[in-house]
Amino acid sequence: MTGPPNASAERTGRPGRLGWLDALRGIAALVVVFDHSSYSFLPEFRRELMPEFNTSRFGIMVFFLVSGYIIPASLERRGCVRTFWIGRVFRIYPLCVAAVAALLALGLLGVAEPRADLGTVTTAVAHLTLFQELLGTPSILLVLWTLSYEMAFYLLVVALFTIRRHERSAPVAVTLAVLAAASVAAGVTLPPSALSDAVGTGRLVALTAIALTTAICCTSAGPPRLRVFGGVAAGALALVLVLFNGTVPVWEGLVILAVMFLGTVVHRAEHGRSSWRYAACTSAVVVACAVGSAYGYGDGDHFTRRAWITAFLLAVLTFGTGLALRDRRVPRVLIALGTISYSVYLLHPVLLTVSDGTIGRWRQDSPLLEVAFFAVLLPLCVLTYRCVEAPGQAWGRRLARRRPNRPGASSPGADGDRIRWRVTVRELRLNPGEPHLTDSALPGAHVVNYSHWHGS
Repeated sequence: MTGPPNASAERTGRPGRLGWLDALRGIAALVVVFDHSSYSFLPEFRRELMPEFNTSRFGIMVFFLVSGYIIPASLERRGCVRTFWIGRVFRIYPLCVAAVAALLALGLLGVAEPRADLGTVTTAVAHLTLFQELLGTPSILLVLWTLSYEMAFYLLVVALFTIRRHERSAPVAVTLAVLAAASVAAGVTLPPSALSDAVGTGRLVALTAIALTTAICCTSAGPPRLRVFGGVAAGALALVLVLFNGTVPVWEGLVILAVMFLGTVVHRAEHGRSSWRYAACTSAVVVACAVGSAYGYGDGDHFTRRAWITAFLLAVLTFGTGLALRDRRVPRVLIALGTISYSVYLLHPVLLTVSDGTIGRWRQDSPLLEVAFFAVLLPLCVLTYRCVEAPGQAWGRRLARRRPNRPGASSPGADGDRIRWRVTVRELRLNPGEPHLTDSALPGAHVVNYSHWHGS
């Protein structure tokens, strides 16, 4: 998908790779790992912390903001939906498949216990779509649930792009946030996976797989009408699954999507495609609706509104701080953590299942074991990044270059976007100290090498 990391940026810690995004990804990944590992190694501390601060929600909200900042820009820069999907597939699937395969192998050896059984066709197909969490099937890895919402965001972004509404990120973010608040005010509640219960999980998985394949093929096709049809189908599929078949409350599913589009709004403001005042107003509405939704929803068995609100506000503040300091030198260690953060995110549940299956969970806090867990995890992630992630992205770039954009293969209005991006590329070449745009929503993204941007 992208070129190799900017070597000089790696050495100096300067923002040539948008180092502030790397820093955010690295911090978010570590917080999520701490949240999950504290079950096993710091149970007493966790019991004290969780009612006040939901560490998991902090980490994923930072990830979602980064996703929204990057993904739509990546699609618009390419100007081709087909190339966008190729990039996504080779960015997400290689490491995901490797992590799941490792977990299954460890399960056969009796040292780990997967959360779900992939032996059924329904569960396997659900995971292949990445919508398993929105299809009433448990994720084999705990953290895969966020990829289901990422996938919904991808479909909505593609839908807006194909109907020439990709510049309307702010109205979309506000609409989603207001709907979230309205759903709480109206007392709208649905049981988890309500649609699966109504139509049957197997049937819903089959229909979703067909609809998703059709949408991706149509949006990647040449005829404009077919692309528009595919885009509308993709957006409708995403909204239906998030609204009626989520495992989180309806309001939180809508807030997640609103937060990602808020990231897009910030990117447009930073690059002069909208005003900062417009972005600030959008942010105020989204944050107010999110906080109001959580407060109105109240406390539950595994949910305290105080912990969620604190985590959400700190996530927004962390993203804003990173944005404000984007021109500052970034510590090299945070750049490195950002590079391997996707591996950190996907592999730590595998390592935790091994730990739980061998030494078990501790009843008392053991900070030494917590440190030891990180000491084993991080080198392993460096290895998987080099052996799985980086080669996978290289394969995607090669495939994209072998399938150049055909006349008419880009979405309506894409030519104008491509021209704007070429102007941006020229400006960046003339000003090598300026930040470059990264090309992945997921943790561990690389920098786009603008000297061969057309082949990414």
